[in-house]
Amino acid sequence: MENVSGLANTEKYPIFKTFIDTLKENNYNFNKDKKYEIIDVSDYGIPQSRKRLVLLASRLGEIQLTKRTHKDKKVTVRDVIKDLEPIAAGEISKSDPLHRASKLSSKNLKRIKSTQHDGGNFRDWEEDLILDCHKKESGKTYRCTVYGRMRWDAPAPTMTTQCVGLGNGRFGHPEQDRAISLREAAIFQTFPRDYKFSDPSKAVVVRHIAKFIGNAVPVELGSVIGKSIINHLEQYAIHI
Repeated sequence: MENVSGLANTEKYPIFKTFIDTLKENNYNFNKDKKYEIIDVSDYGIPQSRKRLVLLASRLGEIQLTKRTHKDKKVTVRDVIKDLEPIAAGEISKSDPLHRASKLSSKNLKRIKSTQHDGGNFRDWEEDLILDCHKKESGKTYRCTVYGRMRWDAPAPTMTTQCVGLGNGRFGHPEQDRAISLREAAIFQTFPRDYKFSDPSKAVVVRHIAKFIGNAVPVELGSVIGKSIINHLEQYAIHI
């Protein structure tokens, strides 16, 4: 199983402890050191910082995830989107209907243009560009997490269902004056670069595809889990 890392808080989510206890009662085995792992998917070559809880259980014997492949050498934003066609806010690529960036209001366009390339945030702005809610004491804790640009040489932040909106997270392109496109978000989730999320003959509904992308298990993480299960089966001489 794969889920949000917060599920490990069994005081808040007692159902998870019940689930683990039920597996034990039914003779399921786990990793010999721990029952589940909280992983950052960037440790497996996925160009995104995204913490997830992964639990593998088997009635054959102990089972564990394959070893991390990129703990010391992350795949970065630059590695995966640097060669994409430049587009402006509100523009759609002629060669790829999913490489499209959301339109920006005049004020948000000023904000992104005032944001330093490669990781800048609201600290680069003039006072009149800072949102009123962010000037309040209650807004100071989260204002650095929105309207910012990604860094070229680091993994992308966690993709959410609103990852193509500039004000919904650090979803600004590292240097172009826009939020990331649907295609870029899909690439950070390791979907194939030409993956089609809807019938090509029908109009693209951005909010539907963004929700699909943000809610997805990164494709490569699914592959890692699948390979872990195959390795486990082969260990017990069960061939598939």
